[in-house]
Amino acid sequence: MNAIRLLARESKAIHKYFALAVFFVGIETLFEVLIPLLMADIIDQGVVNKDMGVFVSRGLGMLACALLSLATGLLYARFAAKSSTKLGQLLRDKQFARIQRFSFTNLDRFETSGIVTRMTSDVTVVQNAITSGLRPLARGPIMLVLGLVMSFLINAELAFVFFFVCPVLALIMVWIVSKVAPQYPRMQSALDTINQVVQENLIAIRAVKAFVRGDYELERFDQVNDEVASITRQTFHYALFNTPAFQLCMYTTIVVLMVTGSRLILEGRLEVGQLTGILSYVLQILNSFVMLSNVFLLMTRSMASVRRIEEVLLEPLAAQSENPVTTMPDSTIVFDHVDFKYAAAGRKNVLENIDLTIEPGTTLGVLGGTGSGKSSFVSLIPRLYDVSAGALTIGGVDVKNYDLAFLRDQVGVVLQNNVLFSGTILENLRWGDENASMEDIERVCRIACVDEFLDRLPEGLDTRLDQGGTNVSGGQKQRLCIARALLKKPRILIFDDSTSAVDTHTDAKIRKGLASMEGLTQIIIAQRVQSVEHCDQIIVLDDGQIVARGRHDELLSGSAVYREIYETQKKRRQKPWLSTVVRGI
Repeated sequence: MNAIRLLARESKAIHKYFALAVFFVGIETLFEVLIPLLMADIIDQGVVNKDMGVFVSRGLGMLACALLSLATGLLYARFAAKSSTKLGQLLRDKQFARIQRFSFTNLDRFETSGIVTRMTSDVTVVQNAITSGLRPLARGPIMLVLGLVMSFLINAELAFVFFFVCPVLALIMVWIVSKVAPQYPRMQSALDTINQVVQENLIAIRAVKAFVRGDYELERFDQVNDEVASITRQTFHYALFNTPAFQLCMYTTIVVLMVTGSRLILEGRLEVGQLTGILSYVLQILNSFVMLSNVFLLMTRSMASVRRIEEVLLEPLAAQSENPVTTMPDSTIVFDHVDFKYAAAGRKNVLENIDLTIEPGTTLGVLGGTGSGKSSFVSLIPRLYDVSAGALTIGGVDVKNYDLAFLRDQVGVVLQNNVLFSGTILENLRWGDENASMEDIERVCRIACVDEFLDRLPEGLDTRLDQGGTNVSGGQKQRLCIARALLKKPRILIFDDSTSAVDTHTDAKIRKGLASMEGLTQIIIAQRVQSVEHCDQIIVLDDGQIVARGRHDELLSGSAVYREIYETQKKRRQKPWLSTVVRGI
């Protein structure tokens, strides 16, 4: 029921289109139901009494009913199409807007392929249910009730046959729905898996080609495709049983009515035209059952999709303060005994007892091995994740009390695998500030050393980038991402191993340019000691805990862990011949 309430709430703006569609299909059905009654009069009065006046009057009545039924049917189609299209548009808009507000915690609960399927396939299923189901849903009950009433008005004795047929049809419908209902969620989940396999293959297509894994990928796709085919086959095996079962009941009913009606005609208790009218109503009544059964199947599938859409729309977001703060006194960052784990039910903290103060305008270096918690540490600052215990404040204000958009405007993040979007370089840079002047753009390009390669590109800043920036090198992509973040003019700037793809000379030039920016608090995650040795403070993370802190010279003399990292990397720098030997081998 939550799914139905959600659909009703989200479609409130287009309820009038639904109401008009149902209204016009009801009028259309009413005109259709009158036609067999007029036809019975033509046979019983016009044919038997050879009365041309009855032929003309009833014939004109049937023609009028047919034309009015056509007109109201066209009006129904217009409003049903509007309601379906607008609902699909609304659901996609609502889901996309909700996803934009997701934190990383929210995104961790969904596969990317699952989100794509919810916004495409699941929305299409709901639209199809409305387009194909609204008409029979409105016509079926009206035709059933009016058909039964008209049948009883013509001959109550003959109409009692329906009381034996209707329960049988209802039982068949319930049995089919009970078999099909559990299959639709499985079908949509299987489509998620297909999307995931295709998405991974396209993203990693260069690796697939390089490792000649095309056959493996084809086999992998065949497996998930076979699973979808198997579930679909099993689902429609029961769903398609619907039509022949109902046709069997319909023709059996017609035979029983013909036999019973013939007897009543011979006994003089029934007219031929009345039998013809009742047979017409039989077709309408049983067709209404077929329509309703198809609607139940459509609704069963659409409810599975609505529940999946509901998961996105009702996903709890990061809590916002009732009176969010939109000013930042200063950029002092304080981790007060912070613990963090990705899931509340997780057995072990990713970060534990982080107690650290980062003064405004200073530079913090973060070192640590893979899995030590470096990226998790910086993700807490812009509230991409929330702390599990302890407190994190900026400028003396808990980050949970800041307006989320304001907080993230004050914090720039440059990731190791940052993304560039399709479009020109200039358009990508303007993500930092869409109103930035060309002077500001040129300034950040100099700091990030983007100017060093712009001249080599075909059209400079107007060079178009492919999706993901695949037509520039890794180092160029990282420098463009740094420039984009600088254009945002943040008070806190986080570099998550964001110069790993640039050479040491360029890395040093970027550091020198950043040092010239007064008042900017910098947090630099790096694998190379050389990238952080200039920092005002350096911390070393191991297994989610700070195991060493201090300046470069202090850590060299006081931390065995830091000294070991430094000496290992220093030996590598002092032995360039080693890489030459390796390349020769």
